[in-house]
Amino acid sequence: MFNATTFPTPTLVPVNGAVLEVFEVGSENAGNPIVLCHGWPEHAFSWRYQMAALAAAGFHVIVPNQRGFGNSSSPENVTDYDITCLTGDLVALLDHYGYEDAIFVGHDWGANVVWGAALLHPDRVRKIINLALPYQPRTDVPWIAFMEAIFGSDNYFVHFNRQPGVADAVLDANAAQFLRNLFRKNIPPARPEPGMVMINLAEAGTPLGEPVMSEDELAVFTAAFERTGFTGGINWYRNLDRNWQILADVDPVIHKPTLMIYGEQDMIPKSEVLADFVPNVDVLSLDCGHWIQQEAPQQTTQAILNWLADHEPA
Repeated sequence: MFNATTFPTPTLVPVNGAVLEVFEVGSENAGNPIVLCHGWPEHAFSWRYQMAALAAAGFHVIVPNQRGFGNSSSPENVTDYDITCLTGDLVALLDHYGYEDAIFVGHDWGANVVWGAALLHPDRVRKIINLALPYQPRTDVPWIAFMEAIFGSDNYFVHFNRQPGVADAVLDANAAQFLRNLFRKNIPPARPEPGMVMINLAEAGTPLGEPVMSEDELAVFTAAFERTGFTGGINWYRNLDRNWQILADVDPVIHKPTLMIYGEQDMIPKSEVLADFVPNVDVLSLDCGHWIQQEAPQQTTQAILNWLADHEPA
């Protein structure tokens, strides 16, 4: 079991008009950077099981709390969380350390930011390892309208955009309960209940399945979100249509060597067109749910190390 008290001490790094709280190990491996990007509602701490192993394998491991999370900047303007700002933070982080490029690893929303970095800053991305969220091809209509037409107004992506502030308040008022109910595994199959899933989770008195992490580990996430609230991270969702516009004229094909890791029990479907947009992709599935690197830490770490060993110079 991981000891939360051994997590590295962070540094506050000024980047791109913001400040990121950055955790790092393996600084002695300068010149071989790997940047780990968390999802929502997560924290740099979600990579706790991978960091030491990557440093031992010769990498300078850089793990930011991205804007809106932890002790990083949380701007008030919604547009300060668009894909230009989020990827610009990562590029500025490389500049801070003096790196031309890096390997980027992303989970969930972090994967979306890594895909975006490869589209907007391809010269700064050496290789990609993404977990849970495959590349999302640009739709014919803006993403929120597309999702609303398919999934309805209670879909949480749609709800976050159409009813700003409503879910934020419920999650903020129930932060510990929401996170306890969300970070679960081996959840019995069931038909979706009516209403907005994130609000339902925040208000549910009894969690389903089994906990993904220990009480001490969960406490790290809970303390962070009780301090900051959830709006900063939710604002990432509120830029989906803005991102749709930003990416309109960008070449949609990513040519970087890529590893895509799915969780077999994840609700996010596998992409049937991934290789069309990411032609140099290898695909791996692990027997776990959505919280891949925390549910199956040893398997995830080994998969990353094996793939990097096959794709990095000796």
